[in-house]
Amino acid sequence: MGRWVLDLAFVWKAAFTLGLILLYYCFSIGITFYNKWLTKSFHFPLFMTMLHLAVIFLFSALSRALVQCSSHRARVVLSWTDYLRRVAPTALATALDVGLSNWSFLYITVSLYTMTKSSAILFILFFSLIFKLEELRAALVLVVLLIAGGLFMFTYKSTQFNVEGFALVLGASFIGGIRWTLTQMLLQKAELGLQNPIDTMFHLQPLMFLGLFPLFAVFEGLHLSTSEKIFRFQDTGLLLRVLGSLFLGGILAFGLGFSEFLLVSRTSSLTLSIAGIFKEVCTLLLAAHLLGDQISLVNWLGFALCLSGMSLHMALKALHSRGNGGPKPPKNLGSSPDLELLLRTSQQEDEESEEGYFMTQGQQ
Repeated sequence: MGRWVLDLAFVWKAAFTLGLILLYYCFSIGITFYNKWLTKSFHFPLFMTMLHLAVIFLFSALSRALVQCSSHRARVVLSWTDYLRRVAPTALATALDVGLSNWSFLYITVSLYTMTKSSAILFILFFSLIFKLEELRAALVLVVLLIAGGLFMFTYKSTQFNVEGFALVLGASFIGGIRWTLTQMLLQKAELGLQNPIDTMFHLQPLMFLGLFPLFAVFEGLHLSTSEKIFRFQDTGLLLRVLGSLFLGGILAFGLGFSEFLLVSRTSSLTLSIAGIFKEVCTLLLAAHLLGDQISLVNWLGFALCLSGMSLHMALKALHSRGNGGPKPPKNLGSSPDLELLLRTSQQEDEESEEGYFMTQGQQ
């Protein structure tokens, strides 16, 4: 009887984990194809990103209010000094990372975007070494060589290669390295109280919006103001459809971060890393099947080489954690560089009941 109960518990846990992974896949893969689809007819990716940020801020503020009403505990609100000095650099880097990534969809395919964005781990490792968050080891050099070699093979003689789009997404990956390094440093400042990702999102979005606005004003402001799809609209129905599509993207972006948080909170960051690797494979297969992206044998070999580098880095982190006596907050947050939320891998005991309520609400 006891063995039967243990087997049933194992099956339930496996099914629950699989459900969380599928939820994460739906949001993550969905928003990638959604952004590509939308930019085919709506050529203002920076405005799209800014509207997504506004929607994420709205939902994070609503989530904070619900948790506060339930727990009767005030949520953290940073002072202006801490907000501008400590949060602003992370917010600016995050805004540029997301904005440039979405901008690149105007020029490149989903497959090239997926592969190039995976190279963000190179820059994350680089900045982690600069800020002494990671120690230089021979294995890390091998990881860098595998990923860099894979990226070169994937873009080698690609028939759908676009220099401008590739430069945008590579720039986003570079800034992403700064972003996740600053993110780790921000989360390590326990006195700020931003370990909860919903609180982090709430504080990041306004500065991200303001940081992206100058870029939007220079490159899209005039065109948007004279476009019939937004400011010079003549068809109210068309306007509502455009705004509805943009709002849907914001919901997907918030759902992506929320699903990542659920997956990490109920399993581990290692599970998210493994799921992220298979997600890249699924994205490429769907891009080739649904969008007709042309991927040669050399490109596939390059992608496999890059995945091997990511897997090696993930294995090194797992071994390092075991060698230190158990799971600890990872030194590097870059195993899944497309994260739209700042994930917390360890929780304070006095916050567990509050977080449990929040996750319960998210599953209803």
